[in-house]
Amino acid sequence: MVQVKDLPRNEAGINAVIDVLKKRFGDKVHTGHSMREQHGHTTTWLTNQLPDAVIFPQNTAEVSEIMRSCSAHAVPVIAYGTGTSLEGHVNAPAGGICIDMSEMNQILAVHAEDLDCVVQPGVTREQLNTYLRDQGLFFPIDPGANASLGGMTATRASGTNAVRYGTMKDNVIALEAVMADGEVIRTAQRARKSSAGYDMTRLLVGSEGTLGLITEITLRLQGIPEAISSARCSFPTVEAACRAVMMTIQFGIPVARIELLDSLSVKAANAYSKLDLPEEPLLLLEFHGSEAGVVEQSETFGTIAEEFGGSGFEATTSTEERNRLWQARHDMYWASMQLRPGAKGFSTDVCVPISRLAECVEAAQRKADELGLICPIVGHVGDGNFHTLPLIDMDNPEEIAKAEGFVSWLAELAIGMDGTCTGEHGIGQGKKAYLEKELGATPRYMAAVKAALDPDNILNPGKIFPM
Repeated sequence: MVQVKDLPRNEAGINAVIDVLKKRFGDKVHTGHSMREQHGHTTTWLTNQLPDAVIFPQNTAEVSEIMRSCSAHAVPVIAYGTGTSLEGHVNAPAGGICIDMSEMNQILAVHAEDLDCVVQPGVTREQLNTYLRDQGLFFPIDPGANASLGGMTATRASGTNAVRYGTMKDNVIALEAVMADGEVIRTAQRARKSSAGYDMTRLLVGSEGTLGLITEITLRLQGIPEAISSARCSFPTVEAACRAVMMTIQFGIPVARIELLDSLSVKAANAYSKLDLPEEPLLLLEFHGSEAGVVEQSETFGTIAEEFGGSGFEATTSTEERNRLWQARHDMYWASMQLRPGAKGFSTDVCVPISRLAECVEAAQRKADELGLICPIVGHVGDGNFHTLPLIDMDNPEEIAKAEGFVSWLAELAIGMDGTCTGEHGIGQGKKAYLEKELGATPRYMAAVKAALDPDNILNPGKIFPM
């Protein structure tokens, strides 16, 4: 695994807090090695850094009490959802207490007439959508994994539906959060807009647990569309596929999803999901609307695709066939791993203006080939975001060095194209080196906000900033 730096530990404070928490919460506090190892970071290529204890609160009052104890002893606190983030967000480089939110999993209210709901952070997106289905509503943000909504909020998650429905920042109305001193705040009411002071909601969305612990989320909902149509189309090159995407967006077609798989990813999907797609760049699309509307949208896209050499265009409203295609897309991580059994996926993402997307993807393919890396690429191309997954033998230092070099090169390439080093994975530990390159002096002001809200640096230390 790639080594990440340990931070100084407050041994006396950690021991004192664990003693206090065990007396107060009993068997809700876990200090066994396997539980702690599970709550360090296990989904990425970064070294797993274990917390000293894991605790499972059930309500905001308990989170506040835990936070006050940790604050009194200057002990680090790391919030944990389902552990699906990819940049070391839940590692504990200074040890401390991991607060696992999974037992705070209640859907507190659904206001169907206002198209919003209130949930605890441990509710997962699939749990919420199952609950909402019989009310004709759904929550659209879909990062692929069945992530917790608290984690999705903290990392400003995105996913396949972002081209139409936006990211978490566009779908969170208000938050309840426990701050570093244990104080409980609300960032807004349920009103759809407000000019009342600083936008604390947006400040906490994407803060990766470094500014406060999210304990309640008010979310926007959408009505389930009358009709849904999915389509697929193959292209001779990545450039042709991306140009078709640009034209689709420029035409104002309200596409709900538009995903790119490069030829290597299609090969993996065919083998893993038992498909028979042509092994060349592929677009998967989904259209939402009326029955007539989705037919018109897919037909218009078909015409655009033909102009750019698209072939094998097929559209369907069959739920079974749609689910089969999108399940294959969601299974791409596991499918890609089968391209090199025993390897570890070195997952990373970048995002660039759509006009630069083809150039960036093709440059990434050339660079991977030059380095001899097996590196499938998929992308949420409707918003210029794509993911690469170099498959690496983690016992081979030369391969690790190549993969680290590739990730660094790609981040800097994207920044040079007026893009970002991360469209949706976040900074965490893995991308701290690129924040200043992307934003210049701005991270200093971010750090000033962090210092004001968390003067002892106990909320998820070692993430975003080099401190």
